[in-house]
Order: sequence, then structure tokens, then C-alpha cells
Amino acid sequence: MEPKIAHTRIVVFARAPIPGRVKTRLRLDPGTAARLHEAFVRDTLEMLAPFPDVELSTDADTDAWKEYPVARSLQCPGDLGGRLCAAIEGALRSGCRRVLILGSDSPTLPERHVRALLESTAEIAIGPTDDGGFYGIASSRAVPGMFQGVEWSSARTLESTLRALAAAGLRVELGPRWFDIDEPADLERLARSPDPAPHSRAVRPMPA
Repeated sequence: MEPKIAHTRIVVFARAPIPGRVKTRLRLDPGTAARLHEAFVRDTLEMLAPFPDVELSTDADTDAWKEYPVARSLQCPGDLGGRLCAAIEGALRSGCRRVLILGSDSPTLPERHVRALLESTAEIAIGPTDDGGFYGIASSRAVPGMFQGVEWSSARTLESTLRALAAAGLRVELGPRWFDIDEPADLERLARSPDPAPHSRAVRPMPA
């Protein structure tokens, strides 16, 4: 195990792939959107194969992705801020020195970006996305209310997260930027990207 990633955990947040409840902003047939979401998670988990401690945390019980030998958990009820804080607190309490919560909307995310967040010496390291959000947040400390007032799912998510973390007294560093896939134009970017995402590319997008 590499010293820099020893005693770290990566928790992938993902929704259960239920048609009509995932990737609705892509304006695809609900079944296609669910298969695409399932593929995003597969590509993410396979990119994370070199890391020693990976957990898949879903919003509901699901048999999806059972072929991957990773720990499984259910996210706690509440908004995203509460779920992020609970996951960070749980990992740190279990003895991890650092935990990275990773979204599942960036199937081409490079492994080097994950390592950059894990290896940061700041209390919090955030991987920003081009749309004003972030694809991941690594933390070595949890503070009550650290995500208070964050505007989730908006172009101001990153900005308001940085404000909330500063108000909580946490030292924050921004990691390398990437993109996630939320809008139809993002699918075109996925098709043009040279980075591997074999499962995601295999799903043929069908309009709703």
C-alpha cells in the first residue's frame, strides 16, 4: 500500500439506478438514463480499483454493481450536506486519516485527480467542476454545520461550499478541475473526450 494513500477511504455517492429518478436533466428516455447512470458508476468503480479502501454508498437498497468487491453502505436521510458530513464523520471515526467523497457523474475522471485530493495537506480539498459544482471533496476533519447554507445543484454550489467551510474555520484547497455530465451538451463532451469510460460510451443515448 502506498504511504500517501494508506489509511484513506474513498466513498462513492450514487443513487439507485431507478428509471425516472436519475439523470433526468439529460432529457433521455428514463430507461436509457438509468442505464447510463449505472454505467457512470461502473466506470468510476473501475477507475478506483488501485485504491485499497473504496465504499459504494447508495441512497436506497439496490442490487446494482454487486459485481464489484467494494464495501456497501446506505446514505443517511437528509439533504446532501447532512449526508456528506455523516459519511466524513463515520470514516474518520473508524480510523481513517482522510476520506474522499466522490460523486458518480464524472465517468472520465482521471485517477491522478483522485490522488491529488487524497494527498492534499489541507483539511479540505475540493475537486471543482466546470459547471460551478464539484466532483469530490476530501477531508481530514469534520465540523458540525460545515455545509450549512450551501446551494446544492446550482452554478453557485462550489462558491457557497467554500463560504460555508470558511465560516466553519476549515482550511480549504482546490484540486484539479474536471467536468461532470448533467446536461445534454455534456454527453457530446463525453463522446469527444480521449479519457476512457468504456461502460458509459457503450450506452447509446436515446431521446425521451
